Amino acid sequence: MKPQFIDSNSIKQLMAGDETAFTSIYMFYSEKVYRLAYRFLKDQKQSEDIVQETFISLWLSRDRLQPEGDMWLYLYVISKRLSINSLKQICKSTDQLSALIRNAVQVHNTTEENVIAYDLEVFTQKIIDKLPRQQQLVFKLSRDNGLSYKEIAEELNISPNTVKNHMVQALKTLKANLKSADLIFFLAIIFYQ
Repeated sequence: MKPQFIDSNSIKQLMAGDETAFTSIYMFYSEKVYRLAYRFLKDQKQSEDIVQETFISLWLSRDRLQPEGDMWLYLYVISKRLSINSLKQICKSTDQLSALIRNAVQVHNTTEENVIAYDLEVFTQKIIDKLPRQQQLVFKLSRDNGLSYKEIAEELNISPNTVKNHMVQALKTLKANLKSADLIFFLAIIFYQ
């Protein structure tokens, strides 16, 4: 079970060599250390290694801690230094540097694409919700339920030509609104990077 907080008493116990206190501190901070390392390295295994090295360093230098000190700040400094040292080593190897760049681009692009796709979906749904009721219904039956114009016409008791007209109008409205949204999404991408 993860402890609620780390106080000066836990730090004093760690300084005295108490392995239970060390385990509590590890449980409390290891995930944060991992996330920090991953921000630098964009690699799961290397980030896990940084977590291990950080806590080994903590254990080995526990006698130099300050009981009233900020444990996260101490771990932050160690893990950041170790991450930067790893980056320096990676930069010496062309293959490792290429892998780092690939991982960074992939992580960045995947996250960015997911955010943009979600925002676009929400934006599109808002446009659909503003369509006249009959257009909404025809559009949803076609796109969400995969019905043909003929099937929609039968279900709604209207002619297939009327179904087609509603779809044409709905698609025109969507296209016009999404065209103007391109500029909005482009600006959002520029300002959120």
